[in-house]
Amino acid sequence: MRFHSRIRLAAWAATLLLALAPGAALGDDPEVDPSLLDMEGLELLRALESRSEEPASEPPSTRTSPPKTSAEAADEALRESEARLKALIDEQTKIQNALADRTRSAQEASTASLQGSDTRRAPEVPEERQLPPAIFEREQTSVPSGTWGNRKRLKVVKLTVDADGDGVPELTRYIDPESKLQIRREEDRNYDGVIDAWSDYEWGEVVARVLDSNDDGNPDVWERYAKGRMTSREVDRDDDGVRDAFYRYDGDSLAEERHDSNNDGAIDRLILYEQRLRVSAEEDQNTDGRMDTWTSYIVVDGAEVIARIERDTRGEGSITVVELFDTATGRAVISRKDEDVNGDGEIDVVSIYESGRLVRREISDPALIEL
Repeated sequence: MRFHSRIRLAAWAATLLLALAPGAALGDDPEVDPSLLDMEGLELLRALESRSEEPASEPPSTRTSPPKTSAEAADEALRESEARLKALIDEQTKIQNALADRTRSAQEASTASLQGSDTRRAPEVPEERQLPPAIFEREQTSVPSGTWGNRKRLKVVKLTVDADGDGVPELTRYIDPESKLQIRREEDRNYDGVIDAWSDYEWGEVVARVLDSNDDGNPDVWERYAKGRMTSREVDRDDDGVRDAFYRYDGDSLAEERHDSNNDGAIDRLILYEQRLRVSAEEDQNTDGRMDTWTSYIVVDGAEVIARIERDTRGEGSITVVELFDTATGRAVISRKDEDVNGDGEIDVVSIYESGRLVRREISDPALIEL
C-alpha cells in the first residue's frame, strides 16, 4: 500500500513540475507557501509533510551500493520532487515580488503625475513641433466654400508630410498665400493612416481643435482657445455622438463644468468654481429635467468643504430639506437638518446633531413623521 502511495506522489510531483515554469533558480528560503500551489500541489505538499514525519531509513553503506528497491527509488523521487517544488515556489515568489514592486512603482509614478498636474488649470495651446520646410510637399490648391465653415472659396498652399511613405500624409498644413500664416492643420498623431486631429487658426494662432481621442473615426473632443489658453472643452465621453460634458475656463482657471449623465440633452449636474475651488453645485438626481439638489462650499485651510445642502425631495420645485454642516475641523460634519415634510413651506422637523450624531429633534406635528 505504501509503495503505491509513493509512486502516486511521485507522479503528482512530476505533474506539478511540468505545470510550473521550468528553469527556475533555487531560493534560499526553504519555506513553502501553500497559497502559490494548485490542488495537486497542495496534495503533494501534504504528502511530503506527512512523509517527513516518518522515521528516517538507514542511509546506504558507502562501502557497498546494492540495487535500490522500489520503495527507496520512490523515496528518492519524493525528496527530489520536494527540493524542486520548494525551489520553484521560491522563484515564483521572487517573480511575484518583482512584479508587485514594478506595479507599485508604476502606481506611485502615476499618482505623482496626477498630483503634479492641476486639472482645474486652463490648458495652454498645444505645442507644435517645428519642422524644416524642406520635408514638406507643396502644392497650390483651393478649398470649396463650406468645407471648414468658410463662406467663400479659399486659395491655399497645401503642405504635406508622409513620414512613413505609405502614401497617406501624417501632417497637412494649409497656408494663406498672402499672409503666409497657417489657417488649418490636420494630423494623424498615431500614424495609423487615419486623421485624428483638426486645428483651425486665426492670424497664425490656434483657436479651435477637434480630436478623435479613441481612433474610431468619430470626433469626440471639441476645444476652443484664446490668448494661448483653452476657453472651453466639450466631450462625448461614451462616444455615442452626443456631447455630454462641457467645461468653461476663465483666464487660467476652470470656471464651470456641466454634465449630461444620461444623454437626454438636459444638463443634470452643474459645478461652479472660483480660483479653482468649488463654490456651488446643482444636481438633478432623479433626472426628471429639473435640478433638485443644491450644494454650497466654503474654503477651509485652502480646501473646499461642504457647508450647506438644499434638497427638493418632493419634486415640486421648492426646497423641502436643508442640511447645515460644521466645517471647523476642515471636514463637513452635519450639525442641523430642517425638513418641510408636507411641502407647505413651513419647517416641520428640526434635527440637531453633535459631532455628527443626532441628539435632539423638534417636531411641530408628530403626525407628520413616523416616530
